[in-house]
Amino acid sequence: MPDALPSDSVGLVSPKTIRFDAPLELACGQTLAHYELVVETYGTLNADASNAVLICHALSGHHHAAGFHSLDDRKPGWWDSCIGPGKPIDTNRFYVVSLNNLGGCHGSTGPNSLNPDTGKPYGPDFPVVTVADWVASQARLADHLGIEQWAAVVGGSLGGMQALQWSLDFPDRLRHAVVIASTPRLTAQNIAFNEVARQAITSDPEFHEGRYYDENLVPRRGLMLARMVGHITYLSDASMGEKFGRELREEAYKFGFDAEFQVESYLRYQGERFSEVFDANTYLLMTRALDYFDPAYEFGGDLSKALAPATCEYLVLSFSTDWRFSPARSEEMVNAMISARKRVNYAEIDAPWGHDAFLIPTPRYTDIFTAYMDRVAREAGA
Repeated sequence: MPDALPSDSVGLVSPKTIRFDAPLELACGQTLAHYELVVETYGTLNADASNAVLICHALSGHHHAAGFHSLDDRKPGWWDSCIGPGKPIDTNRFYVVSLNNLGGCHGSTGPNSLNPDTGKPYGPDFPVVTVADWVASQARLADHLGIEQWAAVVGGSLGGMQALQWSLDFPDRLRHAVVIASTPRLTAQNIAFNEVARQAITSDPEFHEGRYYDENLVPRRGLMLARMVGHITYLSDASMGEKFGRELREEAYKFGFDAEFQVESYLRYQGERFSEVFDANTYLLMTRALDYFDPAYEFGGDLSKALAPATCEYLVLSFSTDWRFSPARSEEMVNAMISARKRVNYAEIDAPWGHDAFLIPTPRYTDIFTAYMDRVAREAGA
């Protein structure tokens, strides 16, 4: 942590918890009688509430998108590179809202929350949620904040799916949707990766069918393996090669099965760190929400028909080496938008970091993102 906060930082921020007492009916058929969402906000809402931007997070994300919780923080929020004064989502112009989704494990109601019916954590009894459920809960959040219409709903990866879903379910409540490194539905390969991750978790002896809280245990091994699998898919072959190559941790082979290559050590570290901060049941929920997302499903697979209700303008961005959600998936989305006669802007950005490129402020990415959000701000009178 530097001696002083960076000039382009939103500074010190504090999350707040908002309780919702109106029952929320979910796509799975179950109902949550009440729930809580943890939220952070940055910037100032203008007089007519026209400058509000919603940030939707990806699988392992949360409400802390920018700034610092304390002067002792080693790192800022997960998207600090894009949120703050003078950054693409300029907090001198926008009022930015970031939340931890329903089913999350960073304070919002989820599997590790107490079930009011039992007095114990929900665990596996927490209902399976969908992207549409998240958007419905976010619309209630907007009501609570006095925001009738978002200037933009913005997200990368799973967050981009939420931005797209917003444009379909609440078309009058957003003027722009920014969909970054995302897809209109998962490929079979992506579903397969998610299933491997889930099997790693559920086969951990300490998982206890999702009731590990009752045993005061954490299925760390399973979470570690799930994260290792996922992390590989977020990087490109080139970026892993450039970062690690075939470098050994020591000078000679050990002829054993401990971590001998630098990349092995890196993956183990990432997995171990993740297992200390994330909830296994939440990981299962998030990956299943990814699997289920498919707006075209009810329209015979015709995405252009699914897009019919949308009235917003779209910005769609993809990255050349992203093989998890490849540019071809973004192009599929853009072609459907054009077919449906929607206003859409698209760019494929040449970047070597794979899916994680949406978190890295490369010049062309930042320039395009900034130019678009500048127009969003001007339209909002900000």
